[in-house]
Amino acid sequence: MTRLQGRVLIASRLFPPEVSAGAFRLGALARALRDHGSDVVVLTTTPPSHAPRTPDSPKIDVRRWPVLRDRGGNVRGYVQYASYDAPLLFRMLFSRFDVAVAESPPTTGLVVALAAAVRRRPVVYYAADVWTDGVISMGAPKPVIALMRWMESQVLRSARAVISVSDEVTERLIALGAAPEQVTTVGNGIDTTIFTPDAAFPDDTGRYFVYTGTMSEWQQPDVFLRALASIASEVPDVRLKFFGQGAVEHQLRELAEEILPGRVDFGGVVSPQISASWIRGAVASLVSIVPGIGYDFARPTKTYAAAAVGTPVLFAGPEVGARLVRESSLGLAVPFAADAVADGMLELLEEHESGHSAQVRAQRASWANSHVSLTAVAERVAMVVSQVRVATRD
Repeated sequence: MTRLQGRVLIASRLFPPEVSAGAFRLGALARALRDHGSDVVVLTTTPPSHAPRTPDSPKIDVRRWPVLRDRGGNVRGYVQYASYDAPLLFRMLFSRFDVAVAESPPTTGLVVALAAAVRRRPVVYYAADVWTDGVISMGAPKPVIALMRWMESQVLRSARAVISVSDEVTERLIALGAAPEQVTTVGNGIDTTIFTPDAAFPDDTGRYFVYTGTMSEWQQPDVFLRALASIASEVPDVRLKFFGQGAVEHQLRELAEEILPGRVDFGGVVSPQISASWIRGAVASLVSIVPGIGYDFARPTKTYAAAAVGTPVLFAGPEVGARLVRESSLGLAVPFAADAVADGMLELLEEHESGHSAQVRAQRASWANSHVSLTAVAERVAMVVSQVRVATRD
């Protein structure tokens, strides 16, 4: 890769030590840019109180700003986004940079595009999600959907390059106005130095299924509670463990008390290392996407985390995610229905007891190392940033 020898500014509300796929993704990008000779400055937020206490990576200038967060500690919602985006404009106007990398949401992308235009600098937009589809899935009013579509289209058209995480996302970005020749599909990934078959076993030695990460409306992980409740008497020792947080966590806790009292544990937000440990000891890692609400194209990072550890995935959702699990032999894919999930749980419990899951652990981890290493993804994104920088300089 061409050495940048310039200054790259990353603008994102998410950055380590915050625990999220977006934070991991941008942390890896910052390190890749640094390792290839770029000076890197990150304009991000003060992490929530529950974030792990880890130092910033050396030789990366991370500048944090306090923002409003919701009850779960997330920068999620229009007011919360504005508390980051409004100061960001002035922070960028007084920062030196040669290329800006903007992470979603599109409101942030617009602010970065405006500041970069004033400074006559190019923007690379990192599109991990299609936000227009997201607001549609949440049943937002038509004016809100139209505004989001306009903002997202403007960001895509103003960017010198657009980064996409999958072919399906790329198709949607082009439909929203991105020029095909400006979109680079880099895939998504997981840190395979943390999520590994050598992750330490947790203290809990019983049988359990684990759900890690965001608990949101478009995942509706209550399907796993209902599934286990339907077979609870057949497997009286099996538990569910949830790590993370999200908009539906409160409802999940209430439902667990109602239909699975004493069988469900909520561990809150944990470090990636602890998450890897719980995945390592699980019968299977649970992954869900509600079909037909705008996220059918998604390939959740949870799937990659489980694969990297070598633990089977139990995926409930639409065809794109299901096909990934089936074709790569990462576990079991079933329809998004409690009875189908329950059957899947019983099948994976049998594989766990027979030793089959342990026998194919190394094979699954090898697939992850070859296909979804976060380091490799970050290198591909850094290549795009380098090309934009070189083209601008020339």
